[in-house]
Amino acid sequence: MSVRPTRRDVLKLGGAAAASMAAASLLEGTAALAAAKYKPIPIGVQAWCVRKQLATDIPGTLAQVSQAGFELLELENAFGKSGAEWKTLLTAANLKAAGFHHSLPELRGDKLQQTIEFNQALGNRNLIIRSLPPAVYTSVDLLKQTADEINGFAEKLKPHQLRVGYHNHTTDFNQLDGEFWWNRFADATSKDVVLQFDTGNASEKEGGVDVVQVLKRNAGRVKSMHIKPFSKKTPDAFIGSDELNWPAIMTTAETVAGVELYIIEYERTTAKPPIEDLKANLDLFKKLRA
Repeated sequence: MSVRPTRRDVLKLGGAAAASMAAASLLEGTAALAAAKYKPIPIGVQAWCVRKQLATDIPGTLAQVSQAGFELLELENAFGKSGAEWKTLLTAANLKAAGFHHSLPELRGDKLQQTIEFNQALGNRNLIIRSLPPAVYTSVDLLKQTADEINGFAEKLKPHQLRVGYHNHTTDFNQLDGEFWWNRFADATSKDVVLQFDTGNASEKEGGVDVVQVLKRNAGRVKSMHIKPFSKKTPDAFIGSDELNWPAIMTTAETVAGVELYIIEYERTTAKPPIEDLKANLDLFKKLRA
């Protein structure tokens, strides 16, 4: 004997179906949120790590860098080649320029135009100052003078769609009147000056540096970031086996600091070729981001 469902029964079924669909939608949304935890940021490598190999075989070394899974290469030496030549070499290896580490003299006077032309031909936007004279890290006055000069570079580069930046070392976390030199430099430079933050260099400072807090302190300024492991207990540790809180660092970098690209750097010497250590660190970094 069949029983015809009442209108109330239909409504109950409809409500249950709607609730089921809502629950499924919530689960899908949660899964999508987990999958989108980190932004799809390109990852490169600093050429310093394979400088000896580049000195003897540029095409072969670039091919290895690409095959290892890197998308970008940050240069610190032109090896006697023009920007156009480097562009051709990078393109052949399916790589793009992440930046070029320049000295201050290369941005001054008549040298600036040559530097602009080199980077335009290379297809590189980020002109990163690799270091400053030692005295600058101990003087508020010298810091201010240097910051003013770098602000001037930023203004001159802007019409060319290029930007100047600065890369930190350990000395950038000297204390000047109770504040990190790095933070004072950030305050003294315009938002057009890129702060390229190096996790390993900062962490090597005696007494420690809270990487996450430094990134938060300078919100929106860290467009380029060196991903370098640090471990006091195990100096040769790879990313993920070191002492840095990578999930917190990546989350802060991408939600507060303004990171647009990551650059893997591993400077320790092991029994393996540098490219193998770099690939291992890249794979571990990607695993942390999965």
